[in-house]
Amino acid sequence: MAKFVLAGKADCPLYAEAERLADTLQRTLPSFRVHKIPVLPSEWERWLESTCNKNGWKHEESPLIWRELVEQGGKGMFLGGYNDFVDHCQVYYGVTSKIPEDEVETIVAENLETQLSLVAEEQHRLSLIHPCNVWITGALCLTSQILIPNLLSDEVFPDVQTVALHLLHLSGDEEEMQMLKLDTEDSALSLLHRVTVHTDLEQAFHEAHVIILLDDFDADSENESDEARKQRVKDLSERYREYGRLIDGRADKEVKVMVSGVSFVNTRCSLLVESAPSISSHQFVAIASQLVNEVRAVLAKKLCVMPSDVADVIVWGNISGSFVVDLRWAKVFNYPGAVRVPSFYSQPVLRVLYDRKWIETEFKPLVRQHREALLSTTGRGAAISATNGIVQVLKGWHGAFGPDEVFSIGIACTDLFSLPHGIISAPVTCTEGKWSLVENVNVEGKMLDELELCAEELQQTDKTLSHDE
Repeated sequence: MAKFVLAGKADCPLYAEAERLADTLQRTLPSFRVHKIPVLPSEWERWLESTCNKNGWKHEESPLIWRELVEQGGKGMFLGGYNDFVDHCQVYYGVTSKIPEDEVETIVAENLETQLSLVAEEQHRLSLIHPCNVWITGALCLTSQILIPNLLSDEVFPDVQTVALHLLHLSGDEEEMQMLKLDTEDSALSLLHRVTVHTDLEQAFHEAHVIILLDDFDADSENESDEARKQRVKDLSERYREYGRLIDGRADKEVKVMVSGVSFVNTRCSLLVESAPSISSHQFVAIASQLVNEVRAVLAKKLCVMPSDVADVIVWGNISGSFVVDLRWAKVFNYPGAVRVPSFYSQPVLRVLYDRKWIETEFKPLVRQHREALLSTTGRGAAISATNGIVQVLKGWHGAFGPDEVFSIGIACTDLFSLPHGIISAPVTCTEGKWSLVENVNVEGKMLDELELCAEELQQTDKTLSHDE
């Protein structure tokens, strides 16, 4: 079977003549088939260049004609332009055609009108779709690549029909960004409407509904000088100030903003809040899940259970620095005590963990060692843990859990135990899309003293970065 593909500008007379000749052959020859690709004049040059580059052809005019090798299963065989097609038809089929000029003009007008109509219909269809705009910064990092397929689900976005995913990585490699775009599109995620990639801030955060910031600070090497490190910290702080200004001016006023990572998590979130005064500070959160999971892992090892068996651990303070672990609500499942209990039965951690000295002296250093071991081995934070934390927080934000579900999240705190204002990790719940501190939580004595030190450390870090501006 002979299958020819005719492509050309919709207003091209030669394309119209080739089209008419191909129609004649298709009507008279049972084995002749034709596929037509009319292209708007404004898009022709870009389309022609892309098609020729893809197939290794050289052609500079309209129409472009090739033969599809249907039975052989190979790629198209380049034929050429209008004259080449006419010569081929005359030699192989003994058919030629000369169309009156007025008929050619009619075909040209019909082709152009049809294409413009199709474009208008598509634009109207797209205008009826109002996707949720989700932006991810630091898009080339491992956390982003693990997050994307887990993010676009009905569980995370229960009331959203489609999601427009915008991937931003400043000064990122264009080829890598395009590969990430293609990989995301090929995943056929149910909610995905479209994917765009960006390596600068020209379009950043326009009409954003959800923003996930993964830009983190990772030392280039162990031998990095203090001056180089200081400059990169300064660059990171200025980047987040600029992010905040853009979010303030471009994002939806109900935008949900999440900061994740290992370094300066609270402070990065604080910089956003300061730079986006028109957006409620309670719409910015710092993800503490990596720290919480590290605490759970250390407790699980001590209790001889799996990390998943440890629940309701609360972390206060600085996610990336000094923190306070609150075990008053923590519970453990499947604890191998003297009496075996069902898997659904839990016991308070403080009831089964008798070694109070270990809690007071060794516990937190072991948590820090756990993180340092991971960073020294992989050079990055726990991407899977970070992904899980982001997903859980978004689910909670969108009402997937009950109002009694408690999270450890860094939020803007005012009048919290007379501590300085700022982003502090604390136990919170979410009701109707609003985060709030758990009520009637008493912090006093040694725990309050430690929390005050955490707040002072955060305040000092914020001042240091502000002075670097």
